[in-house]
Amino acid sequence: MTVLILTSREDVTADMVVAVLHERGVPLVRLDPADLPGEAAMSAEYVHGDFGGHLAVEGRLLSMSSLRSIWVRRPGEPAAHAPGASPWLTAETHQALYGMLYSTTARWMNHPTSAAQARCKPWQLRCAHHSGFAVPPTVITTFPRVARQFAEQYRDIVVKSASGPPAGDPPVTLPTTRVGPGADFAGVAAAPTLLQRYVPKRADVRLTCVGSRLFAARKLTEPGQVDGRYAEDGHTWQATGVPDRITGAVHAYMKRSRLAYAAFDFAEDTEGVWWFLECNQGGQFGFVELDTGQPLAAAVASWLAL
Repeated sequence: MTVLILTSREDVTADMVVAVLHERGVPLVRLDPADLPGEAAMSAEYVHGDFGGHLAVEGRLLSMSSLRSIWVRRPGEPAAHAPGASPWLTAETHQALYGMLYSTTARWMNHPTSAAQARCKPWQLRCAHHSGFAVPPTVITTFPRVARQFAEQYRDIVVKSASGPPAGDPPVTLPTTRVGPGADFAGVAAAPTLLQRYVPKRADVRLTCVGSRLFAARKLTEPGQVDGRYAEDGHTWQATGVPDRITGAVHAYMKRSRLAYAAFDFAEDTEGVWWFLECNQGGQFGFVELDTGQPLAAAVASWLAL
């Protein structure tokens, strides 16, 4: 049985898992959907009352009947590298490829339909609340009046992206930024804006869930620090324990979201409360493994190889 990894050609995180799978002798095929059609080929058949399908990648032929699991890491847009690339060809290739993969009995990390829902920040916050996490007061609005009222009520707030940095070259950074109630919120009318009560924190926490296994890492922050992703304060990630309350909330969240993998970000306040900030269904874990030595790549490989 074979593991299928859908990701771009340059993906260091995927490379870590591929190395473990190779060491264990687990068959795998790595495909960037951007290479289909062209570098890769596919065929799906519905004949004689049965389904069959095949993928051809770098000289290897993968039968859908021998598919063990599918890891959706960071796949490119289908047909993006095709000589005749177009929105129509992308749509056709997406329908063909994923329609064939959906027809298998393979296990997904994560299923695209679940992942699409899990990426939506308003849904994340609601799911986190019902799962038992502490969630900072948040508003996403295009009404300047609502934004002003929120700022006046909570006084110390941050503005952040709901979807992450836009795609582009060179890449654009969008750090979380602290704003006060006197700010001009007229620009909110131009695009949905996410405002959240600022959490004075003493540490950032990254918790990675792989199946039922939890790996938590903690990094101290400087007073007043807002976005630890862009901080150069010399602090490194250290492995840390997971409070029972957080463990229960994580498992509830994973069940509600139907995810097999997720990376949770928390702000730990001065009283030790872990405040839910977001959950990235495809979050990186390489930097945590390098700092802490936690066997994250091995855990992902083990799940895929089941």
